[in-house]
Amino acid sequence: MNKSQLIEALAKEEDLTIKKAESVINTVFKTIEDSLAQEERVEIRGLGSFKVKDYNSYLGRNPKTGQVIQVRRKKLPFFKVGKELKERVDKMPSDY
Repeated sequence: MNKSQLIEALAKEEDLTIKKAESVINTVFKTIEDSLAQEERVEIRGLGSFKVKDYNSYLGRNPKTGQVIQVRRKKLPFFKVGKELKERVDKMPSDY
């Protein structure tokens, strides 16, 4: 599912216009982005939590040239799946 499909599903489920559903989705995503930019943790019960993780500098390789390069220290968003979602996905039938 992509963002536009999520907007359509919300509009249908809650009997909203596409424009109103898009506004709701954009507000939710923007709020999560803003919180992470301020290094706040965001928890959505039943889904999981988002936080910012610090990664130290390390030596890496340029995949095109093979040259060793110094990768700078960075901060990246990290999502940890919640127990309820993990269990629900694990119970889904597989194609194996």
